Amino acid sequence: MTSRRNAGFLLAAALAFGVPVLSAADEYEAGEKDVGPVTHLPLPRYVSLKTTEGNVRRGPSLSHRIDWVFTRRDMPLEITDEFGHWRRVRDLDGAGGWMHYSLLSGTRTVIVQEDMVALAMKPEDGAPVNARAEAGVIARLGECTRDWCRISADGERGWVRKTALWGVDPDEIRQ
Repeated sequence: MTSRRNAGFLLAAALAFGVPVLSAADEYEAGEKDVGPVTHLPLPRYVSLKTTEGNVRRGPSLSHRIDWVFTRRDMPLEITDEFGHWRRVRDLDGAGGWMHYSLLSGTRTVIVQEDMVALAMKPEDGAPVNARAEAGVIARLGECTRDWCRISADGERGWVRKTALWGVDPDEIRQ
């Protein structure tokens, strides 16, 4: 009862001083939703699948139907929304739904999108090549500059242009 009374008082005070009051729905529609309501982490953001199997549901509860199952451990996923212990995710192809947060990891991975992409020794065109990666390879994401990211997979590592990867934002910089 006290919290309801305080909320009413704060709303009345805000209205009295001319402070605009938006509901969560108003903020969502206005496109200003940039942090998760549960974790307060940025939305959207990338994570990875922690397990070898993860159910993707139609809604944020166990009572919702399973639409499909992700079966690639470490697969990068993009979180687009949060509700309690549930995260709305989507994959490289845009397929998604709701997953329990315990199936997700903060470890950053990417999917190589270009076939036989060069893993360069330095983040620059023409640098010597360490190895090549096929399209579809899941790699661990390391440091990223404006145009390049360092990745590692199967004991190989090197720099790849961001445009060849899914699971990292074009303007993302990582140390």
